[in-house]
Amino acid sequence: MFPSLLAFLPLLVKTLAKSPEEHSSDVNSGLKQCSELLIGQYLCAEPEVDPDTQNIQGCSKESNTAHVWCSPAPDVNCKGLQQNGTFAKSVPCHWTNGQSFETALLLSIFLGMFGVDRFYLGYPALGLLKFSTLGFMFLGQLVDILLIATQVVTPSDGSSYVLDYYGASVERIYTNNETYLVPGD
Repeated sequence: MFPSLLAFLPLLVKTLAKSPEEHSSDVNSGLKQCSELLIGQYLCAEPEVDPDTQNIQGCSKESNTAHVWCSPAPDVNCKGLQQNGTFAKSVPCHWTNGQSFETALLLSIFLGMFGVDRFYLGYPALGLLKFSTLGFMFLGQLVDILLIATQVVTPSDGSSYVLDYYGASVERIYTNNETYLVPGD
């Protein structure tokens, strides 16, 4: 029993010889990064909304994310805090180039037989085809009204429509082989 205590003696001496800064770094080494906290473990400030695009300011086209400032919830500790006790959290956003949903829908309803809606969204070939066939004998116009209203057809550059930030929008839910389905009764 005595030899096993001697084995722990160097570890005890090394621990006692550490400075207070080294002790605090040991305590922080077991903490999560602030950006890895789960929902409910942090509180975020209301994002600043750009009045022209009705999206979070700083939304990037490449990553479709923006940064908002958050702080850990009370009694939650994490690594990576700024001096003021906050950290930047990436949140999803919908980048837009300025094409309005309402404009696209109204163009489709009133001028869709001439393909004006498709020209507006950046699909000139389909717009010309609709123009030359009078909206595919009005059937193409009806289909486009439904596709634009359900936000299936979006601008050709891959951006989203300009929608009110706090307004109604469509969010698609996708499933794949990794999706877990709860068995029914």
